[in-house]
Amino acid sequence: MIAVGFPVILALAVLFFVAARQRALGIAAGGGAGLHSRPNQHGLYALLLTLIIGWGILGGGAIIWAAIDKEIVFSAIRDAAPEMKQIEVQLVFADARSLADGTLASATDPLRREIAALYAHLESWRAWTLFLVSVTAAAAAGLYAWRRVSPEWRARNRSEQILTGILWVCAAVAVLTTIGIVLSLIFETLTFFGNIGWRIDKFLFGMNWSPLAGVQAGVMNPDRVGAVPLFVGTFLITLIAMLVAVPVGLFSAIYLSDFASPRVRSWAKPMLEILAGIPTVVYGFFAAITVAPFIRDSGTFLGLDVASESALAAGVVMGIMIIPFISSLSDDVINAVPQSLRDGSYGLGATKAETIRQVVLPAALPGIVSAVLLGVSRAVGETMIVVMAAGQGANLTLNPLETVTTVTVQIVMLITGDTDAETAAGPAFSLGFALFFITLILNVIALKVVRRYREMYD
Repeated sequence: MIAVGFPVILALAVLFFVAARQRALGIAAGGGAGLHSRPNQHGLYALLLTLIIGWGILGGGAIIWAAIDKEIVFSAIRDAAPEMKQIEVQLVFADARSLADGTLASATDPLRREIAALYAHLESWRAWTLFLVSVTAAAAAGLYAWRRVSPEWRARNRSEQILTGILWVCAAVAVLTTIGIVLSLIFETLTFFGNIGWRIDKFLFGMNWSPLAGVQAGVMNPDRVGAVPLFVGTFLITLIAMLVAVPVGLFSAIYLSDFASPRVRSWAKPMLEILAGIPTVVYGFFAAITVAPFIRDSGTFLGLDVASESALAAGVVMGIMIIPFISSLSDDVINAVPQSLRDGSYGLGATKAETIRQVVLPAALPGIVSAVLLGVSRAVGETMIVVMAAGQGANLTLNPLETVTTVTVQIVMLITGDTDAETAAGPAFSLGFALFFITLILNVIALKVVRRYREMYD
C-alpha cells in the first residue's frame, strides 16, 4: 500500500490544483482581475502543499516505522533464542522477511515461521496505517489550500517560499552528502592506521600490498600495506590513457570546430560522441578479447615479452573511452572563443593554423584544462577495463607490457571479497582517501592554471 500511496497522493495534488485554479477563476469572474496571484499560482500552491504533506508523511513515516518494526522483530528473535549471536539474528530476520514476502529463504524452521508471521503482521499494519494517514493529511492540506483562495491571498509568495525551501534542501543534501563522504573516509582511515600501529610511512612508501594476509583480531601487518604498487599502476594506466585521449580528442575538436564543413560536422561529432554511451564492461571485453591479444602477438613478433594482461592494453582502451569527453568539451570551449579574436589575427596576416595555435588555444585553455582534468578523473576512477585487461596483481613496475593493478580495482576486491567487511573496510577506505587527496591536488593545480589564463583574456 505504501507504493500505491505515492500515485494516489499525486492524483489528489493534481485534483486540488485544478480545483484551486477553478475557484480562483470563479472569484475573478474568469479574467483574473482583482486577484493578487494568478489562478495558476493558486493551483500551484495547492499542488505543492498536498504533495509535500502527503509524500513527506508517507516516505518519512515508512523509513522511521520500518526501523521500529525491525527492532521489534530483533527483540522477538532475541527473546526466543537468547544464545544467538548478532549475525545469526540478522540471518533469521532475513529468512523471516523472505518467507513473509513469499520468496525463497535459506532455511525454514518454527522460529523463522513465527518471526515471519510477526513481520508480515507489522508490515501490513504499517502499510495500511501510513496509507490512510498520508492520504488523509494530503486531502486536508489540499482542502486547506483550496479554502484559502481569495482575492487577497498571496499564493504566489507562498509558492515561491515553498520552491525556495525545496531548492535549499536539495543544495543542503548535496553539501551534507559530500561532508559525510569525507568524514567517513577520514574516520575509517584513522581506524586503519590505528590497526597498523600508525605506521603511515609503511602505507605511503611500502612496496608490498597484501593487507588481508595474516590479519589477527583486526590488527594488520604494517609490512603488507604498502600502496606504492597501486599508485604506480594507477599513474601508469592513467598516463597511457591520457597520451591516447588528449591528442586525439583535442585534435578532433580543433578539426570539428575550425576545419570541418557543416555537413561533415553534422555526422562526425555524433559518431564520436557515441563512444561515450558505450558501457565500460563492453570496453573491458574489447580490451581483453581484441586489444590485449593483438598487443601480445605483436610483441611476440617483435621479440618482446608481453603479458596476456598488460597496462598498455588497458590504457589504450581507456584512452579511447575518454576521447569523446575531451573532444566534446574542448569543441564547445573552442567554439565559445569570440570570432573577433580570430578576425583580428587574420587581419594581422596570420594563417588559420597560426591563429588556432597562438590565439584560439590559449584563449580556450581554461576549458581545455577542465576537459583534460575530467578525463584524468575518469581514468583514475575506472575499474572494469583494468580488471579485465590489466590484471589484479599488485606488481610494482613502470613497464607498460606487464600486469599491473590500480587503486580502484583493489578497493572493489577488498569490499567484495570473503573477508569480514569491517576488516576490509579499513584498507579500502584508506585507498579511497588517498585517491581523494591526490584528486584534490590535481584540482588545485588545474584551478591555478585556469585562473592564470582566464585573467589574461578577461
